[in-house]
Amino acid sequence: MVSIPRNLLDLTQTPHAGYHWDGSNRRFFEGWYYRVTLPENGQTFAFMYSIEDPIGGKPHSGGAAQILGPNDEYLCRTFPDVQKFWGSRDVLGLGHWGKTDLQIQPLYLLRAEFERHVQEGYQATATLNQGAIHDPATGNYCRWQYEIKPVYGWGNQGSLQQSAAGWLSYLQIFEPGWQILMAHGLASGWIDWNGKIYEFTNAPSYGEKNWGGAFPQKWFWINCNCFEGEPDLALTAGGGRRGVLWWMESVAMIGLHYQGKFYEFVPWNSQVDWQIQPWGRWQMQARNAKYEIELTGTTHHPGTLLRAPTANGLIFCCRDTMQGKLNLSLKELSSGKSQIILKAESNLCGLEVGGGAWDNSWHSR
Repeated sequence: MVSIPRNLLDLTQTPHAGYHWDGSNRRFFEGWYYRVTLPENGQTFAFMYSIEDPIGGKPHSGGAAQILGPNDEYLCRTFPDVQKFWGSRDVLGLGHWGKTDLQIQPLYLLRAEFERHVQEGYQATATLNQGAIHDPATGNYCRWQYEIKPVYGWGNQGSLQQSAAGWLSYLQIFEPGWQILMAHGLASGWIDWNGKIYEFTNAPSYGEKNWGGAFPQKWFWINCNCFEGEPDLALTAGGGRRGVLWWMESVAMIGLHYQGKFYEFVPWNSQVDWQIQPWGRWQMQARNAKYEIELTGTTHHPGTLLRAPTANGLIFCCRDTMQGKLNLSLKELSSGKSQIILKAESNLCGLEVGGGAWDNSWHSR
């Protein structure tokens, strides 16, 4: 049993990496997302961890681990005992034990100890993702263990990293909070999916989180760090209707890391427009004083329903695919002219819509 390793974290750890629960009994959730993409297999694994009302004894108290696996297959396991969850306040570190022979308070374990003593559960840090879950109804299971080398946090390489929602996210104004923890990293290890073992070295990896006491009414998300011929490129974009003090607002942002530089298009420095279909097509455009970006994500796959924390607990309310197609164009603006500095595409893009009222396409700016 050791403390969480802090090496590699100084220049890649973002704000909000630590666990946010303040110990109060107000409605609260926190969720974490880890992903690894395997280009040679044309597949992606996304691991989603969540905890709700960790004070315990509430109708929605409990945790879960969900996995979106090969061909958008899905696996989920709930962990009702909030006392077996742990989260670090100052660095990225969390875990939830299900079946275990340990009679101690849960904490970060050495990898071999975790494998020996925790038959079901997970633990995750900025440099490790490890766990095992199975579905007793179907017999399907997943075991995983991989190390992560962070490359980009959220900001320019070698600089202090930024909050995804700017300085206002340090105040409890926006609900929920959202933070990209690692826009791009390299993962090495293995995943055992129902007996098929995937081994990988320096595979594209990604991480983000959200937290709060309120829930977005509606949202969309586009994410990719596995582009053809562009190994040093990572994109995250998204938007939603969320609570701000006593009103609701629609906001969206695009962040791009490319060759050591961070291109940020957010409401306070850019005009951001979007046209999102209920399913199948995601389009965004953004422009600021120096740059212009255009994204088009499409899919013919039906996608997979995933659970997300809501006011009524963890329920199926979003649809995802990791097999999306993405076209991206970045232009530099100078003297009234625009010059293309990057065109890229991928067939391994994450695409999501969530929340209610997706009867029609959503156009906004």
